[in-house]
Amino acid sequence: MKNDILFQESIQRNTHKITKVAVAKGDGIGPEIMSATLDILKAAGANIEPEFIDLGEQVYLSGNTAGISNDSWDVINRNKLILKAPVTTPQGKGYKSLNVTLRKSLGLYANVRPVSSLHPFVKTHFPNMDVVIIRENEEDLYAGIEHQQTQDVVQCLKLITRPGCERIIRYAFEYAKAYGRKKVTCMVKDNIMKLTDGLFHQVFKEISLEYPNIKAESQIIDIGSAKLAANPENYDVIVTSNLYGDIISDIAAEIAGSVGLAGSANIGTNVAMFEAIHGSAPDIAGKQIANPSGLINAAVLMLAHIGQLKIADNIKNALLTTIEEGYHTPDIYQSETSKKKVSTQEFAKEVISRLGNTPKHLVVSKLTQGSGEMRTFEYKRKKANKVLVGVDAFIDWSGSDPKEIGDALSKINAYNLKLKMITNRGVKVYPNGLKETYCTDHWRCRFVGLDAKIKKTIPSYSAIDQEQVIALLSKLHSGGFDVIKTENLYEFDGKRGFSLGQGE
Repeated sequence: MKNDILFQESIQRNTHKITKVAVAKGDGIGPEIMSATLDILKAAGANIEPEFIDLGEQVYLSGNTAGISNDSWDVINRNKLILKAPVTTPQGKGYKSLNVTLRKSLGLYANVRPVSSLHPFVKTHFPNMDVVIIRENEEDLYAGIEHQQTQDVVQCLKLITRPGCERIIRYAFEYAKAYGRKKVTCMVKDNIMKLTDGLFHQVFKEISLEYPNIKAESQIIDIGSAKLAANPENYDVIVTSNLYGDIISDIAAEIAGSVGLAGSANIGTNVAMFEAIHGSAPDIAGKQIANPSGLINAAVLMLAHIGQLKIADNIKNALLTTIEEGYHTPDIYQSETSKKKVSTQEFAKEVISRLGNTPKHLVVSKLTQGSGEMRTFEYKRKKANKVLVGVDAFIDWSGSDPKEIGDALSKINAYNLKLKMITNRGVKVYPNGLKETYCTDHWRCRFVGLDAKIKKTIPSYSAIDQEQVIALLSKLHSGGFDVIKTENLYEFDGKRGFSLGQGE
């Protein structure tokens, strides 16, 4: 209530247009750091009016499995802008992550996480680190589509789309262009996931040609993560898919000094959400020792997003000056270099007292000097020639000898379809498998047309129709085989749209 009154007083004194913001105080340390952040925004004269919304743990526990009330959705849909403290998703009972729900439901496709070191005032081994990680925010494994298919095997679907790739990669290059960044690095694992990560990499190569003044490079995510952790100063903007981006953005924040310092922006076409990247830390809730810097930095990103660049610079520079002058919360306090260990609210008061100041050693925030102009693009789908050439039938079979199931399936006469191979956990086990390969009860059985010419290097498949697939499934059922799922095999414009088995 206190913050509501403070903001109303500020609004009455401010003649500029007010932007309404849906504000979620969150769980754990959320209310403490949100209170500190709102005090700073009010003192800096931010032209915003908060509308407080309820979401998170208590909403879950009240029986709302989504973790957010209809009234809160109404406020968000009306304001199109969210400032959110960390929330807690209760463990067990199958509750879905509210963060993922918000990002996906609101179309917040771009997660932007700037990370820079505050050396020597915050301990880090990388004094020149200044990297922005741009993470695809809606798809990949975060689609959360999982199934238990057999007694031994569970599955999670990794969904990568061309529209999703184009949108996030264009955003990364537009961001680099707007903020004077010189290089964009794409991180993927397309040496293994040749279709999903391969699509992301291919789109990156295509779009990079449209930005000749920005250096483009690609790295495999495992060595890229290692290099980021060892030499972060070699990176400028990194663009990657959802899971990889989640991991490396925390790595970057931690090696810069503390995860508690970093804020993030979640940008969509119509809605934007701003938050700290850390969690709700219930173990220290109520102790007034949490660092509000992550949420403050998120609020700075929010002000820049709505065009209040001078106020954003003012707050950022006051924050940097406070840290530079040694007023530190316990997470970054160092007895030999810090001046004073302060509480959450004390830290906010120190920032407020330095509004209008600029740091003497750290890099001064100059958002007002950037163009900030970022173009948006509509996805244009190109019609592809799609041809059905086979089907993978996944069978739950508790036997252990691939030859037994392979020979049985090879005898099935099903309307010009024949068994090409069987894999188990992706490895070919029939025909000519190795006896050392461990097999579970989950068998991928690939059927193709009888006219298919299977070469050792480039398989050539013949077209089939859906009726043949249905007839095959009927035969399999009649033969007592437990088909748990199928995946049709397609060619698109003559290019194979499915992976080969390892050893195929």
